[in-house]
Order: sequence, then C-alpha cells, then structure tokens
Amino acid sequence: QVQLVESGGGSVQAGGSRRLSCAASRNIPSINELGWYRQAPGTSRELVARITNRVTADYADSVKGRFTISRNNAKNTVYLQMTSLKPEDTAVYYCNLVTWVIATSYSHWGQGTQVTVSS
Repeated sequence: QVQLVESGGGSVQAGGSRRLSCAASRNIPSINELGWYRQAPGTSRELVARITNRVTADYADSVKGRFTISRNNAKNTVYLQMTSLKPEDTAVYYCNLVTWVIATSYSHWGQGTQVTVSS
C-alpha cells in the first residue's frame, strides 16, 4: 500500500501564491497518474490538475493559467504551484495516485491539506 503525504497548505491572501507537495512512501509503478483534487465545504471533490508518467497534464478550467502541476519521479513527488489565488480556491486539497496492473486500476489518496485564501 502506497501512502501519500501532502504538505504546503496554509493561509494566504488573495493574489498570493502557495506550493503544495505530495510525497509517496515508496517507489511507484512506472505507469501512473498523479493528481490534485480539492473539496470545499458542502461541495463534491473535484479535479484540480493531473499529470501522467509521460508528463501530460490537464487542468480544471477554473485554475488554468494560475496553477501548475509538476512531478519529480526520482523523489516520487508531485507538486502544485498555485498563483493568483482567489477566495474560491479555499478547500482541502488531496493528492491522488492512480496505478494500473493489467486492466485494474488502483487509487490512493492522501489525507488532505487545507488551503485558505482570504480576501
């Protein structure tokens, strides 16, 4: 079982920046997808950004141009650089890892880290 540990959450003023990190507890399979999701109170968890092992990334429309996802395979770590933060970005941010074994996918989640953006 892979454990994911997020860090970097906290409070920031609108317009500011924050960088989230998520480290896996062990080497992850070569075919994988790492992502960031978020959940605000009273809402469903939503995709923020994800990146494949081939470094193909996609983003939610609400964060395009402001957030950047990246990964360091040697450190089994994924990052989310957030800029021009808005109050509506306030949420618990979760790291996600998806791996595949033949036709079966396995999803792993971190415990979440709170990001609070004040106006």
